[in-house]
Amino acid sequence: MNSAKQSPNPLSLGLSLATVPLLLGLLVASTLRDSLREIGQASEEIFRGDRLPILNFSPQNQES
Repeated sequence: MNSAKQSPNPLSLGLSLATVPLLLGLLVASTLRDSLREIGQASEEIFRGDRLPILNFSPQNQES
């Protein structure tokens, strides 16, 4: 019984090869979700008007 000549189980090999892309996909999805959430909050701030300048209107002297 020589264990060095045994071939790996195809199911185990497939699972090993699929693990890294799956983990990378989860990492990218998490980063994308956080980025989209930040963009949404920034656009909400713009539409709410927190970052708009305050306009000071002074009375104008009209000479006739």
